[in-house]
Amino acid sequence: MSTAARDKTTSPRMTTVATASFAGALVEWYDFFLYGTASALVFNKLFFPEFDPTTGTIAALATFGAGYIARPLGGLVFGHYGDRIGRKTLLIITMLMMGIGTFLIGLLPTYHTIGVWAPMVLVALRLVQGFALGGEYAGAALITIEHAPPAKRGFWGSVPQSASPAGVLLGTGVFAAVSAMPEEQFLGWGWRLPFLLSIVMLGIGMFIRLRIDDSPDFAAIKRQGKIARVPLWELLRSYPRNIVLAFGARLAETVSYGVFNVFAISYLEGTIGMSTSSITTGVVIASAIAVIVCPLVGLLSDRIGRTKVYLLGAGFTALFAFPFFALLQTGVTALVWLGLIAGYVLGGTVMFAVQATFFTELFRTGVRYTGLSLAFQASAIVGGFTPLVATSLSAAGSGTPWPVAGFLLTVGVLSFASAAFARTVGEDVAEHQPSPQPQP
Repeated sequence: MSTAARDKTTSPRMTTVATASFAGALVEWYDFFLYGTASALVFNKLFFPEFDPTTGTIAALATFGAGYIARPLGGLVFGHYGDRIGRKTLLIITMLMMGIGTFLIGLLPTYHTIGVWAPMVLVALRLVQGFALGGEYAGAALITIEHAPPAKRGFWGSVPQSASPAGVLLGTGVFAAVSAMPEEQFLGWGWRLPFLLSIVMLGIGMFIRLRIDDSPDFAAIKRQGKIARVPLWELLRSYPRNIVLAFGARLAETVSYGVFNVFAISYLEGTIGMSTSSITTGVVIASAIAVIVCPLVGLLSDRIGRTKVYLLGAGFTALFAFPFFALLQTGVTALVWLGLIAGYVLGGTVMFAVQATFFTELFRTGVRYTGLSLAFQASAIVGGFTPLVATSLSAAGSGTPWPVAGFLLTVGVLSFASAAFARTVGEDVAEHQPSPQPQP
């Protein structure tokens, strides 16, 4: 589709595409993030009861990280076929895998029923979640961005991104509701309800997602016979530097999520002594604000550029690392909420809102699914193990959070530098895109 034709894309059509991407991504993020909340509050007690509280929490957070190990593999597999056969088909598969896997977690017997098999099956289902999300992120972003008019790609690209904080909002909100139950009922069966709800969301998401067409950009290269035979090879041959820069730029966003939305919950409950409901309410408020802020940041990026916006988010994450924990240590609910909101919204959300569009513009159409998946999911491994690393750093520091703050500061500086350099690389790619090799 030409630029002129793309600019005439009707608003109703873009709304349909963006809604389908948002709905599908919401299901995926809800399922994936729900596990993070449960690992911090429930799984240590039900699946690792033989450990002391600290060790049990570390073991539960390790299973949370296991999902991130599977994400790069999922990204490579789905990225390969997404660049070969199209975006839409792969998005249907990823949604089915995630929804069914999460539903099964809700049915899983605990350690007291089946012993060591309980944590083993839990890890296996977490790996299924990670594999599915590895392909979901890039596909949902690309099918929207590649439908959008070039001048509005920042805004439309941020719509499926807003499904991430919406997933946190929904997952944490549902978990907060069931955690208000008497502890015996909550640990007995109440914790299962948020996981079982995913099957309903899966049905709704599938209905919406099946109504959209594949991306016009992909359709164009398919008509021209320019499908890459091995997208990963083409990607590594043409854009090795871009992959490294995107990986580095992504770190601050994924690590800050692991600190603000997972480790902080465990730290506030176990060390500071705040109630679960007070903590989760703060996370819900932060996530609700992030859902609104995400498209606004996308609009801003269409005006001043993706790189400048990304640098603002990475810079704030680095500068706010120590003030964040200073606010948490007060134990004052309002100040804790302020820290959670500022850290999650002004740091991670600002970066995440433009991330998909920013990274998409570093690669040509024929290898975008693979490139976006690899950059995003490889760095996600670091984010997945951030709660485990943070808990270990805090324990090594006699329960103080300052080693964790130093870790977050370091990562923020690294991402700021990577994003700053990626700006020039991105402009060069836009001006000098190599032609893909035609398929014989």
